[in-house]
Amino acid sequence: MTDQSIAAEKANVLWFLPTHGDGSYLGTTKGGRAVDLPYLQQVAQAADRLGYYGVLLPTGRSCEDSWVVASALAPLTQRLRYLVAVRPGLQSPTLAARMTATLDRISGGRLLINVVTGGDPAENAGDGIFLDHDQRYAVTREFLDVYKRLLAGETVHYEGEHIRIEDGRLLFPSHQENGPPLYFGGSSPAASEVAANTIDKYLTWGEPPAAVAEKLAGVRALAEAAGRKVSFGIRLHVIVRETNEEAWAAADKLISHLDDETIAAAQKVYARMDSVGQQRMAALHGGRRDKLEVSPNLWAGVGLVRGGAGTALVGDPETVAARMKEYMEVGVDTFILSGYPHLEEAYRFAELVFPLLPLSETTQVQATTVNMGPFGETIANDARPALRVAQS
Repeated sequence: MTDQSIAAEKANVLWFLPTHGDGSYLGTTKGGRAVDLPYLQQVAQAADRLGYYGVLLPTGRSCEDSWVVASALAPLTQRLRYLVAVRPGLQSPTLAARMTATLDRISGGRLLINVVTGGDPAENAGDGIFLDHDQRYAVTREFLDVYKRLLAGETVHYEGEHIRIEDGRLLFPSHQENGPPLYFGGSSPAASEVAANTIDKYLTWGEPPAAVAEKLAGVRALAEAAGRKVSFGIRLHVIVRETNEEAWAAADKLISHLDDETIAAAQKVYARMDSVGQQRMAALHGGRRDKLEVSPNLWAGVGLVRGGAGTALVGDPETVAARMKEYMEVGVDTFILSGYPHLEEAYRFAELVFPLLPLSETTQVQATTVNMGPFGETIANDARPALRVAQS
């Protein structure tokens, strides 16, 4: 039985800006497309127009820099929020706070912050970070102590094990009082402690609902012990089509050009990581393509060659909406979604699934009224198609 006290009544939906590449198939150049600023502008403006709450920009050496891209796109959109990463251990908290306050001001308060500790020792070494897993979370805790105080307008004198600050302060405050909301993901005990004590929204990758419920319950209990409340989000891919058969065919097509060598090479990279979340993602499929539906309509094929979020909800609109509501029942109120290619799938998901979800007012279904321009092509150059209003 669902605990109604933790269920989310409304949800916000974010989309994804594919600054590390996009295309029609995974693990191949076939069907790939150039991801440049004009293309990212198309995706962002589509998400803005369709009513998505915001967009996530990934971080790391495989991506274009998220701060630069968000700064370029924010003036070209109206209400879309940008979820951009700060990197404890890679940035100083004072520099990160100045960057945060500036982008929050120039975007009119449309900045969200994703706190990323980094889970690939090889990439960390390339960035000059030589800390083990738990040390990185200790740095994150100290970083956030300073960063949050700066954004709250304090002058900070701080001496921790890893960070020392003298007379740290912001001369120009952020647009949002006390700074933008903090998002954060991590599946280890160290990550849960950071989330419970410092974070506004805890994120999980797309595991089966029972596993997500268990993870969220642990963070919720830690936060309550610390006298805090934390909200929850989930990062998923989506493959939605008008029928379930079409959706599963699209899932198969997405990995149709993958060979075993490419999968093995990708899994070898993930095996070197000390991210507990990445280990949980990999365990869902074990590098095998024959057992990819790991929970009803939850497909792990993306994770064969993509790090991080590796699962997709697959099905017709009603099925996908039902699965999303299962996550809402265990407390998820924010969905960060993506699909290949990202431009087309942003439209497909919003048009097919938004009307079936209990959305927060900050995620909006575009109104389809007859005085707002053509909806559907004019029939025989003479008659307008009958207006169909989807029911939530």
